[in-house]
Amino acid sequence: MALALCLQVLGSLCGWLLLYTSFCCLNKHRSYEWSCRLVTFTHGVLSIGLSAYIGFINGPWPFTHPGSPNTPLQVHVLCLTLGYFIFDLGWCIYFRSEGALMLAHHTLSILGIIMALVLGESGTEVNAVLFGSEITNPLLQMRWFLRETGHYHSFTGDVVDFLFVALFTGVRIGVGAHLLFCEMVSPTPKWFVKVGGVAMYAVSWCFMFSIWRFAWKKSIKKYHAWRSRRSEERQLKHNGHLKTH
Repeated sequence: MALALCLQVLGSLCGWLLLYTSFCCLNKHRSYEWSCRLVTFTHGVLSIGLSAYIGFINGPWPFTHPGSPNTPLQVHVLCLTLGYFIFDLGWCIYFRSEGALMLAHHTLSILGIIMALVLGESGTEVNAVLFGSEITNPLLQMRWFLRETGHYHSFTGDVVDFLFVALFTGVRIGVGAHLLFCEMVSPTPKWFVKVGGVAMYAVSWCFMFSIWRFAWKKSIKKYHAWRSRRSEERQLKHNGHLKTH
């Protein structure tokens, strides 16, 4: 059993490395980070779809059955995701592209998935955490790609930012709080699984503070720009440079 899990994780890691190498070959004029973020985007979309299917269709429901035995599909998805997080953590460390908070997030994710696989249980809530963590990931990558291509300061960029902040606040903080509560009050999960859940939720709040600070600064900047435009329009009308229709 342990060998089979290790082989699945190794196969996943090799698959993500192969995908990254392919993106690097196809985008030779781009940076390595461009290719890595394409891999991240791919994993985000894939993991959202798979974890959503597990949580909403295949079951069991994470809010009522935390700590339940892992299903075969949960194991496959966890192995797939574990291989990705090992790849991405190694990439981030090698290129020194992320700060301590993101490295802590990846490390906790790896430990949480390994814990669920070794125990053979709690895959239900770990998959739910995976869904909540990854649901904003494609938007985060789109934001980066918009910046790189010079299209961030546009209506599209504003929509992406709004959806990212709204989803992060609503899902990772709001729904995440309810999931953590269900985990804590349930007698089924192991105590160290609950500790891991608290740690992951604390990391989400650290991200949330940074996101809210960014959203506040951007909102103030947008407001001042709007005030400035209105002032210029009134000045032009006052000077007679604009015709009244």
